[in-house]
Amino acid sequence: MLETCTVQCPYCWEPIEVLVDCSVDAQDYVEDCAVCCRPILLHVNVGPDGRPSVEAEPENG
Repeated sequence: MLETCTVQCPYCWEPIEVLVDCSVDAQDYVEDCAVCCRPILLHVNVGPDGRPSVEAEPENG
């Protein structure tokens, strides 16, 4: 199941939407910011209730 989450870009500080695969409990992946195009490292964890939490940091941070 895919769910849309909003995170803040660690470079330009704009809110962006990312799609999260809630069938995987924990994952890390890189996605480019839709506003400034810089690479963001996303840390995704899905809780027991099925809700994802997403943290964003610079890829080379």
